Amino acid sequence: MFDTLISNYIVIVTISGVLSALLALFAYYKETDFAGIKAFILSSWASAIYTFGFALELSGNTLQEINLWIKVEYLGLPFIAPASLIMVMHFVGLERLIKRGMRSVLFAIPVITTLMVWTNQTHHLFYQSIYLRQGTPSPLVDVIIGPWYIVHGSFTFGCLLTATSLILWQWSRMKRVYRRQLTTFLIGLCMPTLGSFLYLLGKTPYGMDPVPVIMSLTSLLYIWAILSRGMLTAAPIARENLFESMLDGVLVTDLSDMLVDYNRAAAEMMQGLDSAAIGKPLAQLFLPAGKEAVSYVMDADLLQHEEREVAWIKGAEVCYYQVRSSPVMKRGGHLAGRMIMLIDVTERTLLQEKLQQLATIDSLTGIYNRTHFLEMSNDLLIQAVDNKTPFSIILLDIDFFKSINDRYGHEYGDIALQHIVEICSRNLRDGDIFGRYGGEEFVMSLPNTTLTQAGQLSNIIRADIEQSSLHTLVGSIKVTASFGVVEAGSRDTSLEELLSDADHALYTSKRGGRNTVHLSQGSEITPFKPIEEL
Repeated sequence: MFDTLISNYIVIVTISGVLSALLALFAYYKETDFAGIKAFILSSWASAIYTFGFALELSGNTLQEINLWIKVEYLGLPFIAPASLIMVMHFVGLERLIKRGMRSVLFAIPVITTLMVWTNQTHHLFYQSIYLRQGTPSPLVDVIIGPWYIVHGSFTFGCLLTATSLILWQWSRMKRVYRRQLTTFLIGLCMPTLGSFLYLLGKTPYGMDPVPVIMSLTSLLYIWAILSRGMLTAAPIARENLFESMLDGVLVTDLSDMLVDYNRAAAEMMQGLDSAAIGKPLAQLFLPAGKEAVSYVMDADLLQHEEREVAWIKGAEVCYYQVRSSPVMKRGGHLAGRMIMLIDVTERTLLQEKLQQLATIDSLTGIYNRTHFLEMSNDLLIQAVDNKTPFSIILLDIDFFKSINDRYGHEYGDIALQHIVEICSRNLRDGDIFGRYGGEEFVMSLPNTTLTQAGQLSNIIRADIEQSSLHTLVGSIKVTASFGVVEAGSRDTSLEELLSDADHALYTSKRGGRNTVHLSQGSEITPFKPIEEL
């Protein structure tokens, strides 16, 4: 019966060696971006050498023959633990620590152990003695360990314990999908370690080493994980660390636009984004961000790379995100979903708006500056001529503005300018263009407005200014303004000519006593008469 047990054990151990060798070959020829693949291959080859050597040890008939196969075992066994540790370090994203010096230190003891085993008969530092066990039908050996065996064993358990600790350290940080691969590595490390520990304590059947048999199970586990869980295609934890450390928000959806994954940055950028959002429609998650964000989701094409800047409502503030969408493809080129990147461009957008404002807006009054006003008014004039619709211009100048500055100071002069802008703005209509022409002069472009209508509006504004005293800390300041009005009509005229005609009418108002409105009709300038005076 014992012979049958040994024979079965040899068969199982041999199968374990074959599986380890196949695993090493498969990993060697597999295309992967997993940086720890070399360590995995080394571990698999070392396991294959160890298990084949152990199978031959069990089949040995003499002490000399068994001793030879033990030496063969140690061509592989010492290298399994450090190779596994390096593989785990790559897996958990600590590859930056794996440098040439560290590799030299990790493999120094295995190399010394191998040399110690092969030269043991000269120093007996690894095994003090090796002898055949008495009373067994088949030859088995027992050993008395030496001091270097303790060093080797401590080093091996230290490597395996460190690798296990690294996996447990990363466990709580990983998403559920990555914990499956962590579990595979954890089992692959813990089972042989437990078997080796029981063997050292003498708790295994017939005192035989169970590790080679356990390795057949771990090899099957690795093969299953490679084929079904994508193990060795990449280092998921390293990828996860990169994913989580990105400053830009990243969302991953399936073909139905349901959320599959997201990173920490996305959770900070989107209100209400947490683990409960997994499986929810993207449009629903974007809804609090406003119509622009939802519109992007509804309009985006899964197959296209798209990019759009959207205003993003985030509580009481409005941010601006550059939203980029790109398809996510499975192996074989099949569409799996899409990845959406959220890039916070709020600072850049606000800066651009500020620069645009500086280029178009008068900083003191908040209305268009002269350059931008002329550009917009020229476009309106061209449209009016093309459409044969009326177009008028009002030019106004604050009366005695220099005396306000001289008497009260430039600070109150600036307040007077803002006072005029406020009165004019509340009387203008949608579509009218209002700008600062220069100094204390202001100008208005009025599309679809005849000369008479423009004169009437000018008179309303004039009266409003006259009746609205400027109240300041130094008392009430009386402010009035003079107006010049011109209409383009059907004339083929330029904006500069119209402004010149309006300017002549304005100075007629100035010379005529100020606080009046004059109309320019070709070469004739006439005072405006309100309808009630006609």
